[in-house]
Amino acid sequence: MATLLSVSVALLAGLLMTRVFKPLKLPSVTAYLIAGVLIGPYCLGALGIDGLGFPTMDTVHTLSLISEVALGFIAFSIGNEFRLEDLKKTGKQAFVIGVLQALAATLMVDLALLVVHFIMPDKLSVSQLLTLGAIATATAPAATLMVVRQYKAKGPLTDLLLPIVALDDAVGLIVFAVSFGIAKTLVVGTVDLVSIIVTPLLEIICSLILGAIMGWVLTQLEKLFNSNTNRLNLTLAVVFLTAAISMLDFQIGPVHIGFSSLLVCMMLGTVFCNICPLSEDLMSSTDKWTSPLFAIFFVISGAELELSVFADWAIIVIGIVYILFRCLGKYSGTWFSAKMTHCAPQIQKYLGITLFPQAGVALGMCAIAMELGSQGTLIRNITLFAVLVYEIVGPLLTRQALTAAGDIKPMSDEVKNRREKKLEAVKNNANK
Repeated sequence: MATLLSVSVALLAGLLMTRVFKPLKLPSVTAYLIAGVLIGPYCLGALGIDGLGFPTMDTVHTLSLISEVALGFIAFSIGNEFRLEDLKKTGKQAFVIGVLQALAATLMVDLALLVVHFIMPDKLSVSQLLTLGAIATATAPAATLMVVRQYKAKGPLTDLLLPIVALDDAVGLIVFAVSFGIAKTLVVGTVDLVSIIVTPLLEIICSLILGAIMGWVLTQLEKLFNSNTNRLNLTLAVVFLTAAISMLDFQIGPVHIGFSSLLVCMMLGTVFCNICPLSEDLMSSTDKWTSPLFAIFFVISGAELELSVFADWAIIVIGIVYILFRCLGKYSGTWFSAKMTHCAPQIQKYLGITLFPQAGVALGMCAIAMELGSQGTLIRNITLFAVLVYEIVGPLLTRQALTAAGDIKPMSDEVKNRREKKLEAVKNNANK
């Protein structure tokens, strides 16, 4: 009962907050996140009244299964953007920009935090700055996809954006594994080439293979049904199953084999949309079903943001440097690589801004960083501080960049008039 009540409260709070924010014209994802903060452990939840909010972080974490499922469907939807006919046009540009902007973010953050290290060596170690630089690669595919969907963004910038956001996961895994491996070596004093090189490559390869197999299986199973309703149910079931399988991990000798749920479900969507002739209609139906799931996911994400990080001035200073130089790295890396691959001027100018949001993948990385012991705590708190800022401000910047690039079109007068007439008709019927 408590879990069901928490889910209903989260969804209602998120939806009501979108009404509050409507006059400000903020993206719905920002409203969901702020709703989560308000009902979280540091605001209404602190009152300890059952049903009013989340009293503790443990209460929030009881809904982690919903977050895992939501991320699976988000990755599945992003996989739909990797259609071969589209990749023939933008694949090379997406790959080059995806790799270079991630590396540029790492380099900028590493250099900036190295200066901070020389100024405050007792607050920030080399191991910590290397790990934070690697975390800087990650973006937030969930927030980006929500903004694109809400405003029905279409155009050359959007066509590049979603594949690049998906590529970030693969690039981020490699960069983080190498940087974190060096950081552990500096702390522990022993070099572990397996964890630095073999493990991340295996994780990426195994994730892509598993996703491809599940995409093929889903396509074959779809042939058994003629009803679109049954096909939709089957699609949802297979995404659930794939998300569950991707949580497995096992050890073979010194090698740890795990999966990235984002990469697995993204590959599932990619293979499915390219080999199943009915994929476009089924993807569209799936998107409608998952709308409330995504809303709950973002409210939970907002509740997980720890406001206690503001208590330490060092975290705020280092966090601000991290945020500013990560944005500088993302923007400059994107601008340079977009120019190098002959992208349109509006893509060169605005694509980098849409890559500012950061969330789930970065939080997963900072959880691994806790292996550094006491040094990992600072990394975690700075990442939480950055995510808090990025998740609230990032979607708004993404919307503005997509609008400026012409991918989000203003509502036409005809559509406005049609909506106003419908509202008037509803009011008149209510008065009768």
